[in-house]
Amino acid sequence: MKRAFGFLFALLAAVIAAVVVAAALPAAAQDGSIEFAARATPSSGVEEPVRGFPFYLLKRSFEDIQQQADAAYPKPDMDAYIDTVDVSPELKAWMKKNHCVSFKGEDFIHKLHPADVMAVPEFYKAYLDRNSGDQSVNFPKPKFKAADKTKDPAKYEKLVAEYREVIRHFMESNPDTIEGIDLGLASVDPSEKWQALEMKRKPQIERLTLEMAQSQYLVAHTQTDLQGEGVLAGIPPGNYWLSTLDVAAGVGDVRLRWDVPVTVHPGEAARIALENVNAIAPAPAPAPLSH
Repeated sequence: MKRAFGFLFALLAAVIAAVVVAAALPAAAQDGSIEFAARATPSSGVEEPVRGFPFYLLKRSFEDIQQQADAAYPKPDMDAYIDTVDVSPELKAWMKKNHCVSFKGEDFIHKLHPADVMAVPEFYKAYLDRNSGDQSVNFPKPKFKAADKTKDPAKYEKLVAEYREVIRHFMESNPDTIEGIDLGLASVDPSEKWQALEMKRKPQIERLTLEMAQSQYLVAHTQTDLQGEGVLAGIPPGNYWLSTLDVAAGVGDVRLRWDVPVTVHPGEAARIALENVNAIAPAPAPAPLSH
């Protein structure tokens, strides 16, 4: 009896083990994989594998993670910054209205209208300085002198007002004379300090982006072999992004980053070719700050 009981017990244990294994097999079969090859083509035109380079599988695109990190560090308040700038109240009002703190380049000039130049003392002075010595445009000349201000203040103010009206008509008839007045605004341009204030956020955002990518959103990671190929196995079905994070792969004279969407289906291998065409375009280099 004991032997029979032991045999039945062993048989039951084997059946239970078989059931457990059988139950586990479908779950394992549901996982998929990702096979990829990373190759870059420098200006020489000869495609080369991206060897020994780390790739990360994320639940969310690296770009979206960057935006999430950006939102965690509020941008500085431009209006509050404008209040601290040592310029006329009229110029402060213009900056707030146009959401602009840079007085240089074509973008700035395109924002200016004759009414703006007439209303803002700094713009008006820069306009006069720019055009008063230009004989080619037959620029109007004032009928008053500085000495008239103390000799006959009322007459002086009247002549100044009349001259401003002449200037306004001239500017409206010759709007191209506004171009170049930014050269006379360098001493009051507050953009350099504003850019420095904005740049303080950059390392904080970069650090938080990498922390979230490698903790909250990381599914798997691997490194390419000598052929630039890599495999990520045991990946649950779903939508992912194959990313190099913020690191660019240098091949010849090109530097490429990838953040490519990929869908994993149950029990299947998703295959991706990473090339120049699906790489992230490099960000433009920031303009140097003027001194």
